[in-house]
Amino acid sequence: HLAHEALAERHALILDHYEARRKQADGALKDAVPYKPVPPDLLYLSPENLIGALGPREAIDFTPFDAPDAGAKKIFHAGSRHGRSFVEERADPNVNVFDVVVKHIADERAARRRVVVAGWTEGSLDRLGQILAEHHLGNLEPVATLAEAEKLEPGQAGLAVLPLESGFETEKLVVVAEQDILGDRLIRRSKRKKRPSDFIAEASALSSGDIVVHSDHGIGRFIGLRTIEAVGAPHDCLEIHYAGDDRLFLPVENIELLSRYGSDSTEATLDKLGGGAWQSRKARLKKRLLDMAGQLIRIAAERQMRAAPSLVPADGLYDEFAARFPYEETDDQQTAIDSVMGDLGAGKPMDRLICGDVGFGKTEVALRAAFIAAMEGFQVAVVVPTTLLSRQHFKTFSQRFSGLPIRVAQASRLVGAKELAEAKKGIADGTVDIVIGTHALLGSSISFKNLGLLIIDEEQHFGVKHKERLKDLKSDVHVLTLSATPIPRTLQLALTGVRELSLIATPPVDRLAVRTFISPFDPLVIRETLLRERYRGGHSFYVVPRISDLAEIHDFLRESVSELKVAVAHGQMPPGELDDIMNAFYDGQYDVLLSTTIVESGLDIPTANTLIVHRADMFGLSQLYQLRGRVGRSKVRAYALFTLPANRKLTDTAERRLKVLQSLDTLGAGFQLASHDLDIRGAGNLLGEEQSGHIKEVGFELYQQMLEEAVAEVKDSGEVQDGGWSPQIAVGTAVMIPESYVPDLQLRLALYRRLGDLENTEEIDAFGAELIDRFGPLPEEVKHLLKIVFIKALCRKANVEKLDAGPKGVVIHFRKREFSNPVGLVTLIGEQGSLAKIRPDHSVVFVRDWPTPEKRLAGSAVVMTQLARLAEKAA
Repeated sequence: HLAHEALAERHALILDHYEARRKQADGALKDAVPYKPVPPDLLYLSPENLIGALGPREAIDFTPFDAPDAGAKKIFHAGSRHGRSFVEERADPNVNVFDVVVKHIADERAARRRVVVAGWTEGSLDRLGQILAEHHLGNLEPVATLAEAEKLEPGQAGLAVLPLESGFETEKLVVVAEQDILGDRLIRRSKRKKRPSDFIAEASALSSGDIVVHSDHGIGRFIGLRTIEAVGAPHDCLEIHYAGDDRLFLPVENIELLSRYGSDSTEATLDKLGGGAWQSRKARLKKRLLDMAGQLIRIAAERQMRAAPSLVPADGLYDEFAARFPYEETDDQQTAIDSVMGDLGAGKPMDRLICGDVGFGKTEVALRAAFIAAMEGFQVAVVVPTTLLSRQHFKTFSQRFSGLPIRVAQASRLVGAKELAEAKKGIADGTVDIVIGTHALLGSSISFKNLGLLIIDEEQHFGVKHKERLKDLKSDVHVLTLSATPIPRTLQLALTGVRELSLIATPPVDRLAVRTFISPFDPLVIRETLLRERYRGGHSFYVVPRISDLAEIHDFLRESVSELKVAVAHGQMPPGELDDIMNAFYDGQYDVLLSTTIVESGLDIPTANTLIVHRADMFGLSQLYQLRGRVGRSKVRAYALFTLPANRKLTDTAERRLKVLQSLDTLGAGFQLASHDLDIRGAGNLLGEEQSGHIKEVGFELYQQMLEEAVAEVKDSGEVQDGGWSPQIAVGTAVMIPESYVPDLQLRLALYRRLGDLENTEEIDAFGAELIDRFGPLPEEVKHLLKIVFIKALCRKANVEKLDAGPKGVVIHFRKREFSNPVGLVTLIGEQGSLAKIRPDHSVVFVRDWPTPEKRLAGSAVVMTQLARLAEKAA
């Protein structure tokens, strides 16, 4: 109904664009993109031409409003109205909404109307159909067009894929939308959780030419996927080359024996197949790791031995404080809060890392911990990396604690000398309950009366020395560390289980991911971006890498977006002035904040939703990531534009960094990013300053795994567990994900990788369902592959290292010739009579008649299920 006005508006906009491009072609900055615009009349019809062209033709206008009859114009009314939305039924816990929907559909059918149930996607429609069928709604027919819906019999209902926000009714047709039945899509809980370990698996995808480590044969070069004939059937294998042109073909279902060497693989030397060097190197490292693990565990154990005050919240007060939080807690956030409360109440010093993405509510976890400690009469210190962040936290804490008998103080260079002295005095005599400040708090001039909880925010900004000083403070203090992209060493400590780790990987309900664009520096795009943000009532950040760039960009902004107010901020300004500018920007007096990376950590300005980064190639990975996290903190979609010089070539690492950033478009990717970074830089020795040490010998992932095993051993009692083996299974059937099913090689490898980690039937079924959802019905080969993965899991339980099945039965080899329940095994073989026997080499043969691969798969699964049960009984 606004079509006519829109025509003229749109044309004016096109002319405006053309003029701007033409002007820019004359006076451009040196790094900008060159332009040669085409005159609009060669590309578009003007409104006059368009109306002229309509001339004698009949024009139809659509409008959502009722219109009076207007002489010559004919008016048709569709007679449609809002459908029923089942809101009350959804809200009432005693009513099953699906029963109500089924009854509603039955009533409408009885009234001789046609009913169509609409879902957003094929998958959701399929699930909805199943649920309705379970509630006894029969006769559901899929319909693709309105004509098909017209043909429905009176007693049937149609199922259609229609992305409708809500249903509607006309005289003859009733459409019930998915949202009417299930409620708003934003509020619904997602079922499939990503395990934290999946993040790491994705960060370690293999590509051809990578240096890989096989846990038995050592360092080789991964060439690619190869389909080879094995026992007369095609089988996907990974081809790996070793020194002296030796080759190894590893079946895909044993992919977990491989790990990546890490990023700096240039110095790696390949091992020789069958040589002893690798095993002895691995053994040496294992000994060293055990020593190191011993030390780590000693430190951790000493903490466990020490007592720390047990802090338990007073019920009513705590609930009231929690209720002040204006959002609904996400599942992960709730889990993190519960874990922290559990740690605080345990009477031992807490040491927990909360790794949650930018804006995912880590501060809330800290607030609640601080509340519990302060109400129990202990002091809380919150240490942050920058003065701006300390001011913001001070504001947040003061607001949440207002009206409670708790005094919050701030200690940083933004505070006047007199206040600072008062704060120090208050900390020493115990009148200040919560103090927030930069690492000035770690200085020797500050002494706490009784510190109970130390909260470290954005810990990747602190140096090793600062952390040592923190350790002195905290021998019997609870410590909570918050970080979006933990530094490699902290992440490694957490992954190896020396520190507790809580991942907050789910975004708040209505949070949208930040759209990231990487483009050459183009003044017009920048003008357009800044103005659009202004027109939707928001503000923008413009970040430059060096203080020396500020003047040039400021001039450029004054010239090209003269209608916007620009504030300039950097770290070398006097604190008072910086504070005024930030406050003014916060209160909306400026449209754009032009600054250096001082805005990187933790500033929370919900109205700022556009970020432009100048010369993005000059920033580090977590810096860019943190910067991007400054926007998109409310319900609006945010945009990040990373600009590059138009006429220079990027260095390889800069390019890799930007690629990673663009691919991490999902919410909650900070953890993956830290894993990438851990991998691009290596983690160094966990105990001190020597960085990237032993990892070179065996490659990054295997180092990680061996360290985990070493820590577990020392923890448990020192006995050696052996995790690095994988059962071999030969059934003579095609085992692969065919290229025709998943064409993309990287994706196939990632799927194989995930298959290697599946352990039980539920996981395997869920994986199968996900494949159907993503790529369509499963081909035979993939069904076989899933079956083999299932058999492999049983083999691990029963300690079977090799299973060979053929038309006449199956041969089973036990690992180290051991089985945990020999009596049960002998009984089982005795029951089989002549159909089973033990060979001299201690392998067991079951004689069967399995002419087809399907029978061999099904039969092997049955035999292995029996053995796995026996093994479990013994355990």
